[in-house]
Amino acid sequence: MQPTSASEPNGEAVARFARDLAALADPDAPLLVAVSGGSDSVALLLLAHAALGERCSAATVDHGLRPESASEAAWVAELCAARGMRHAILTAPFPDRAGRTANLPARARELRYRLLDEHADAIGAGLIATAHHADDQVETLIMRLNRGAGVAGLAGVRARSGRIVRPLLGWRHAELVALCAAQGIRPVDDPSNVSDRFDRARLRKSLAATDWLDTDHVAVSAAALGDADDAIGWMADRLADQLCHRDTAGIVLTVPDDLPFELRRRLVERCVTGLDAMASLRGSALAAAVRTLESGRPAMLANVLGQPVRAGETGAQWRFSMAPPRRSV
Repeated sequence: MQPTSASEPNGEAVARFARDLAALADPDAPLLVAVSGGSDSVALLLLAHAALGERCSAATVDHGLRPESASEAAWVAELCAARGMRHAILTAPFPDRAGRTANLPARARELRYRLLDEHADAIGAGLIATAHHADDQVETLIMRLNRGAGVAGLAGVRARSGRIVRPLLGWRHAELVALCAAQGIRPVDDPSNVSDRFDRARLRKSLAATDWLDTDHVAVSAAALGDADDAIGWMADRLADQLCHRDTAGIVLTVPDDLPFELRRRLVERCVTGLDAMASLRGSALAAAVRTLESGRPAMLANVLGQPVRAGETGAQWRFSMAPPRRSV
């Protein structure tokens, strides 16, 4: 694979991208584009550089998980050099497995976003763009439905999360492939995208044979669920100010009898993360813990112990405190 001559996407595509980016963030802000070398991220880079010029920089995270990863990162570097784009290859030791839920893709994602965040700080980029697109949104929504996700999970991929922006959520994968082909570019082919070892790859194969899904309508539903999630979160933040009280022993949550379960769940989550900021809470485990507390029994979440301390006619109180260190045998 060799970089090709430096032509730019057509003006209509660049103008569309500029509008999509401006809807998410200040279009004059410096942008770091995460580029793996696949067709989606290469198309994102081409569009961003055409729209932003010198305000656009690129970075490739080499996780070191496959023998080809170093050469793929070098290919992206050559592509950027041929087109006058700033580019960096980011590497770091792969994080160890931490707990039963820290699977390989999750650890790779944690490393990727950490390195991108650090590099963005180093070069003064306020925003980081990733190449999630409309087809990714459909896959994410179906996977989370299949796992019994709640409102937050079904909100899908957010167009913006902190400094991360995803301006391609309204673009189809086929459009991005075509954009690269029009530039004469043959992007990197990551075998994990088609490997049956991974849930998403298996789902992608199934969806490729499905012609009745309307990606645009799925995206609208995901956005509506995102709005609902934001509304519930807004309410939970305000209730936390009223119902969660910190003392020397931990945090006490007052739980009115008529408080809906989803708000109970979110308030418990806030209490736990308020004591243990590194707690990683799965939705099913959090819901089970709330049910346990409702039954009058203590529950453990990460390193935090929740205990019912009072039950009355109008509600209950649950105390959350750091659990004592476990004794080694």
